[in-house]
Amino acid sequence: MIAAGLLLAAGAGRRMGRPKALVDDWLAASLGTLRDGGCGPLTVVLGAAADEARARVPDGVDVVVADDWADGMGASLAAGLAALDPTDADAALVHLVDLPDVGADVVARVLAAPYGPTTLRRAAYDGAAGHPVLLGRDHWGGVRAAASGDRGARDYLRVRDVEQVECGDLAGGADVDTNQERTSPT
Repeated sequence: MIAAGLLLAAGAGRRMGRPKALVDDWLAASLGTLRDGGCGPLTVVLGAAADEARARVPDGVDVVVADDWADGMGASLAAGLAALDPTDADAALVHLVDLPDVGADVVARVLAAPYGPTTLRRAAYDGAAGHPVLLGRDHWGGVRAAASGDRGARDYLRVRDVEQVECGDLAGGADVDTNQERTSPT
């Protein structure tokens, strides 16, 4: 089975004061998390400051620029899944650039059980659904159709049976939206 790693990193990061793809080493580290957790091939979706962010993308990673990135995460997710259509991937593991405490161990745990084109699985942190999310190929079209605004695949997943993989012992899974959150001790 092949799980493509799909990193969403297109947003402007208004509360952060800059695109999150340009914060510290988050872009390269997030791609490393996907790779080291067992994903391949890797694709990153960029938008705000795409040219500057592209310069931070390691070799061997496919880059998709979502021209409609300002419409929200849904647009980025749809662009990324469309770019994966011609690949041999059975599933896409969707990760967000603003989850710096989510490591390869979380990705590996989500991928540990057998998966395929019909799989819907996501990390959970102390019982709360989070990222990354594993979307089997059979769901890509439905997710793209349902993705809108900043809700991504939330509405699609809400009405389906999604396996949750508890990862609260490995990470907090909270997104970082402000510089204060980025620098606060945990």
